[in-house]
Amino acid sequence: MSTYPDPHLAMVRPVTPRTPEGCEDCLRLGSPWVHLRLCLVCGRVGCCDSSPMRHARAHATDTGHAVVRSFERGEDWRWCFVHEALV
Repeated sequence: MSTYPDPHLAMVRPVTPRTPEGCEDCLRLGSPWVHLRLCLVCGRVGCCDSSPMRHARAHATDTGHAVVRSFERGEDWRWCFVHEALV
């Protein structure tokens, strides 16, 4: 984890995944994804940077919602897109 307090953690809220079955945009577009990320500000589910469309990063850039967590079974980590660091 990070060795400094990330100011974006103040934005984190309890969220419910808006589309627990997959990446919201990929489902709409019929696009594949590799792994999923959950926005910890609004609950949007997006695909990871290894996915063709990188929707989680696009959402963070468009909205300022910087912190996500893995939405993969058995994974428990958070990432800040702004600082490019685990938080």
